[in-house]
Amino acid sequence: MTLYIGARLGMVAAVTALLVLVNVPLLVALAVGVVVALPLSLFVFGGLRNRVAQGLEVKQAARRAERERLRAQLRGDTAA
Repeated sequence: MTLYIGARLGMVAAVTALLVLVNVPLLVALAVGVVVALPLSLFVFGGLRNRVAQGLEVKQAARRAERERLRAQLRGDTAA
């Protein structure tokens, strides 16, 4: 997750730096960088995004299973 967020912010920084080198004012370059880089990163970092989504699914399934186990214990369905 951290790598994916860092990659997306890095792309914003790269686009912003490129625009500043072409003498675009910093705030305008930053705004354009965000508007251009964030949607572009969805395509460029597609594999990384899929890995993050799979990892989140695994964690969510584990949380769901733990929640069900705890609910079953509260109902008295399983031995302590």
